[in-house]
Amino acid sequence: MAFNLTIIPVAKPRMTQRDKWQQRPCVLKYRAFCDELRFKVQPHRRMKVSVSFHLPMPKSWSKKKKEKMDGTPHLQRPDLDNLIKAWCDALYPEDSVIWSIHATKFWAYKGSISYEA
Repeated sequence: MAFNLTIIPVAKPRMTQRDKWQQRPCVLKYRAFCDELRFKVQPHRRMKVSVSFHLPMPKSWSKKKKEKMDGTPHLQRPDLDNLIKAWCDALYPEDSVIWSIHATKFWAYKGSISYEA
């Protein structure tokens, strides 16, 4: 079964001990993303993950460039491994049970996440 979430993907930031009391914007954004993800997705017992991240194009890009880039692979930051970490840590309390991951990231007009369960 394929699902599509209208949520802007956020990569997991490098956290420190200090983040428990000093609330950096990147950590607050990540925590809000995790909360919204947990609210919208019920983790499945299936431990094979297939997820596609659709990252929004910058508003500063021209309409012509947006049309050209829509659906093409996203080759910039955030890194794919950090997006996967954010996804797995938000949904699975023990993500060591995941035995297979297939992930991609693309440019899109609006941010979203597609996953298969």
